[in-house]
Amino acid sequence: MSIKFCDSETRVNLMRAFAGESQARNRYVFSADFSKKEHLQVIEQVFRFTAAQEQQHAKIFYDHLQELNGNTIVIDAGYPVDNYKDVDKLLRAAQHNEYEEHDDIYSHFGEVAATEGFASVADSFQRIAKIEKIHGDRFGRLAQLLEDKKLFVSDVESAWMCLKCGHVYQGNEAPKVCPVCRHDQGYFIRMDLMPDLSVVH
Repeated sequence: MSIKFCDSETRVNLMRAFAGESQARNRYVFSADFSKKEHLQVIEQVFRFTAAQEQQHAKIFYDHLQELNGNTIVIDAGYPVDNYKDVDKLLRAAQHNEYEEHDDIYSHFGEVAATEGFASVADSFQRIAKIEKIHGDRFGRLAQLLEDKKLFVSDVESAWMCLKCGHVYQGNEAPKVCPVCRHDQGYFIRMDLMPDLSVVH
């Protein structure tokens, strides 16, 4: 089935996705700010890193709408309120929302776009859905470590890196204070989590 873009459900889904990614970015920035106040700078950095990726997703969806410049697209959609004062809950809420985008929302939007004849839009939805799954997995792993009180403690000797200066420490627990830059334990991350994290300043 081929349909004009200006009459399509896909254009509405793109605006829903743009709005959703924009809100996710802001929620993660707010969560990062709260994590920093809780002296969990490693969690702060993960939220900021993910927020930057959500901003890029928003741009991808928004760019697909370029031919409708000057128009207004009215959407009917619901978005979550995750204003918890608990880092564990913020991580679990983020995990849930990312999985929902992967499992249901973007998969459906991709199918609609393909049916309506918008292959490049369908491809964006499908590829970004896979990224949201990675986001959900990362948030879930960090939430589990925090809940198990193992974010800075390991059952086996591990390497830990200070995100502030790059000092690497080997042991079962991250140092309470970095011996190089004197920043607190909240800046340390397990080295095996490093592929999941880029430091954002």
